[in-house]
Amino acid sequence: MIKPILLLILLFQSIIAGENSDFTIREATIQEIQTAFNQKKLTSKGLVEFYIEEITKLNPIFRAVIELNPDAVRQAEKADQERETNTPNLGFGMHGIPILLKDNIATKDKLNTTAGSYALLKSVVPQDAYVVKKLRESGAIILGKASMSEWAHFRSSLSPSGWNARAKQAVNPYVATVDPCGSSTGSAISVATNMVTVSLGTETDGSILCPSSANSVVGIKPTVGLTSRAGVIPVSPRQDTIGPICRTVADAVYVLDAIVGFDNNDAVATQEASQYIPKGGYLKHLISDGLKGKRLGIMRAYPYFGFANDTKTLNKFEKHFAVLSQSGATLVENLEIIDLDHIVSMFNSEFIAILAEFKIALNAYQKELMASPVRSLADVITFNEKFADLEELKKYPQDFFLAAEETGGIGELEKEALMNLTRASKNGFEKLMKKNKLDALVTPYSHGSTVLAIGGYPGISVPSGYDDNGAPYGICFQAASEPGAKSPSVSTLSRGLGLASSGAGRRRQRQHQSTVVVAVARSRQSPVASSLALCVCGLSRSRLLSRSRVLVTGVQVRVEGPLSNIVGGPNNTY
Repeated sequence: MIKPILLLILLFQSIIAGENSDFTIREATIQEIQTAFNQKKLTSKGLVEFYIEEITKLNPIFRAVIELNPDAVRQAEKADQERETNTPNLGFGMHGIPILLKDNIATKDKLNTTAGSYALLKSVVPQDAYVVKKLRESGAIILGKASMSEWAHFRSSLSPSGWNARAKQAVNPYVATVDPCGSSTGSAISVATNMVTVSLGTETDGSILCPSSANSVVGIKPTVGLTSRAGVIPVSPRQDTIGPICRTVADAVYVLDAIVGFDNNDAVATQEASQYIPKGGYLKHLISDGLKGKRLGIMRAYPYFGFANDTKTLNKFEKHFAVLSQSGATLVENLEIIDLDHIVSMFNSEFIAILAEFKIALNAYQKELMASPVRSLADVITFNEKFADLEELKKYPQDFFLAAEETGGIGELEKEALMNLTRASKNGFEKLMKKNKLDALVTPYSHGSTVLAIGGYPGISVPSGYDDNGAPYGICFQAASEPGAKSPSVSTLSRGLGLASSGAGRRRQRQHQSTVVVAVARSRQSPVASSLALCVCGLSRSRLLSRSRVLVTGVQVRVEGPLSNIVGGPNNTY
């Protein structure tokens, strides 16, 4: 079902002159943390306590964490003990590393799993989500749950990205008035602000790629099926996927290696994808010359698939095109999609299909709960009406929920919608990639997320710069399945990510103002692309965060009144 494909990933390498050689936790990569563990400069307990202190200070401002795990310190002590006693099979990668999970990923512990809604508070899940089971096996420490757009941004057309009833409005740490984007907002913001080492997000359409772009972090949207969705509150099983959000590509690959694999509880999606997971994992595929000979498509004149002939946007990325070319990639331009308007019109079928899929999948998820205040979408709607003030229903009505509840399964309308999505994928993106022999398509920001979503294709967002106001934006690399594949795969996203150099994803220095929000100052140098990456079955991303000057140095943004008043409206990412 899932064939291995090649997805190229640009590695922007940060080289910060005169960096202090002493270990510091802020901006530390997994490899640096593991080295500090081995050199007795740091313990997992000390790392967890550091993050808890940072969350205590920063979370009232950024609202990126919805719950802390009361057992996190105990888990850290256990990891330290295992390290001291050289426990057999001690994993180097994620062992002893704290991770935040998006609040729709189930944990069978003292944490709630609520998708940001009071309706699921105190519900009891039957078991850990499969990706959580894999993380625990790797020795990772579950630090807590990251905030998110309520119900993965699928309750209301009026709610802004990053809002949920429990944690309220999440705030972009660079520019507080800028949309934090997507539904995995807390996962991205917590990593960007050094409240955790790494995090997990989920994506139905744009909710890993968009917040990663908007918050200057690396986000991997795996092919549907590479990571199990079992135990994750669903939107659309046809499109849902779970992936890492981290500060560097290498960190994202460590997390990806820990969570991929076959799961009996999501067997249809994961069975074939698991065949393409490289033996020994993706990390060994991070090579320094991955760009050589790779064909990268750039569509300057097309919306959805490219840069929409937007001169301002193109100007932001021209320097990156030059670096890609200088690093050995062949840039393929003047690409054409036949009958584009008709193909784009079929994208509208996505919402029709998801409405029906959401009701079916959510009802099934709730029925499996061991205890819950609600057992169906209809119950959630009733709960919201009963507790309208708590859920701010007047401000953010549940129009998506009501529309989904009106559906009656996969009928003729939904079947036609699904056929349209299949045609759009095959006649649009897949045909474009195959005809031009492209290894990846390069797009700005998180543009093209719908193209990836409806086909189940993989993508990676890498930080690429900041606008005149200091707001971050990313560059996205997208791949399609190989000829003959029945569905796309994330399989080859990591191979060749040239992260071998220790300069990759270097420490970003930031300053937090004690009285207010702001935003994080980061000093960086101009990005250097040391490589592109390919991966056979998984995604790896690179982060280019470097700049020669501080972009947002001590800028203070005082937030008075409801935070939702200064945050943009919904951006149709789930």
